[in-house]
Amino acid sequence: MQRLQIDPITRLEGHGKIDIFLNDQGEVADCFFIVPELRGFETFCVGRPVEEMPRITTRICGVCSEAHHMAAAKACDAVYHVAIPPAAKKLRELLYSAFFTGDHATHFYILGGPDFVMGPEAPVAERNIIGMIGKLGVDVGRKVIGARAAAHEIVKILGGKTIHMVSSIPGGVTKGLTVEERDHIVALANQLVEFGKFTLKVLDDVVLKNRTYVDLILSDTYTHKMHSMGTVDENNRVNFYDGKIRVVDCDGREIVKYHGREYLQHVAEHVERWSYLKFPFLKAKGWKGFVDGMDSGVYRATPLARLNAAEGMATPLAQAEYERFYETLTGDRSGRTPVHQTLATHWARVVELVYAAEHTLELAKDEEILSPNLRTIPTATPDEGVGQVEAPRGTLTHHYITDERGILKKVNLIVGTTNNHAAISMSIKKAAQGLIKRGVEITEGLLNKIEMAFRAYDPCFACATHSLPGQMPIVVRLRAPDGTILAEQRRE
Repeated sequence: MQRLQIDPITRLEGHGKIDIFLNDQGEVADCFFIVPELRGFETFCVGRPVEEMPRITTRICGVCSEAHHMAAAKACDAVYHVAIPPAAKKLRELLYSAFFTGDHATHFYILGGPDFVMGPEAPVAERNIIGMIGKLGVDVGRKVIGARAAAHEIVKILGGKTIHMVSSIPGGVTKGLTVEERDHIVALANQLVEFGKFTLKVLDDVVLKNRTYVDLILSDTYTHKMHSMGTVDENNRVNFYDGKIRVVDCDGREIVKYHGREYLQHVAEHVERWSYLKFPFLKAKGWKGFVDGMDSGVYRATPLARLNAAEGMATPLAQAEYERFYETLTGDRSGRTPVHQTLATHWARVVELVYAAEHTLELAKDEEILSPNLRTIPTATPDEGVGQVEAPRGTLTHHYITDERGILKKVNLIVGTTNNHAAISMSIKKAAQGLIKRGVEITEGLLNKIEMAFRAYDPCFACATHSLPGQMPIVVRLRAPDGTILAEQRRE
């Protein structure tokens, strides 16, 4: 049996590798998506005061620290049984919407986009943001950097820091807005909405007008029929910050709709010996292995899954794009039919980017965010609470149990990428089986097409796993001017 290995996989957050095993006929017998890191974050939080969690958990990831900040703050609210003032909720959601816009832009233009702009089989040295700017023009680069800067500026104003923000605490937020700050945020939000429109045009020009790419998106190689999970508001529209978690089956029918605090009644975690990352599944279906279909417990919680789990978007431009998305990919403008093509997740992400930008502007114009009523002081004895938000990469759950002093006794985190681990593994295997055939030359471009199967998920293994004790393999070499190695020190 022959072994192919992609190590490290690229353009994602964190580290992973892919092992592909070929049989004697030269076809894919098996494929493993391996995350060779140990998650230890839940353990070393035990023993700390729970109110520190909104600041500690932002360190899980420098890319989506906002998501952990929000989930931790909501879990702390629940631990102290406190309802935060409406203005505090809107300020948190304003920060979160701006963050979502910038984060989705990062993936579309820097991580996933180069596969389409430069082509899946373009030289690897060109499949990156520099190659994209070279092909699309410097003005595109300026717009991407400008939008990310605008989003980070809003986060900094509201959160106190550009990353690892500190503003959300149990019962509310520490900082309000002045009129001048609000007006500045409105201007930045307008910039983000225009960027959303610009991104829709880029998507149209580069991807949707290219028949080869549309065929690639719709191909069986990148298709899996799975259940879909996402948070929805009271009208079953996509919501990132608050609402109920809705799960629909492969045909779009609702399986369950529940509050985040009820997650243990509906989701369990399976373990495999070859990966440190767990595999959540639906309890109602059970763990049936790495299989898709109606009877499987495997689900997705991606931008595509969120659109499938919802019945629309809460802002006008995003709603129009939501309808075009389903009409184009399923022929059903009603949006009732799920889309199961993994690569369509990139388009779904752009729909969400537009929604996030529109919602940022909507919240920035809301006069209530200027209210000085920003916190409800907790008075109840702390015990147990669950905080849940939609992270860009999927449903994020923080579950804390404390003693009567608020000292953490147990922490459980199910991050966005963890939800999608089984789906990612299956998507990679199917892509490998669809692309590697007897007699086909194994090129770098072909291996990149296999990587495209995981890249659509925008996985964050920095969030989903964490090294313990926190070291990484490194080799330091001391060389003479002629290049001779004089000394070498290695840490495994």
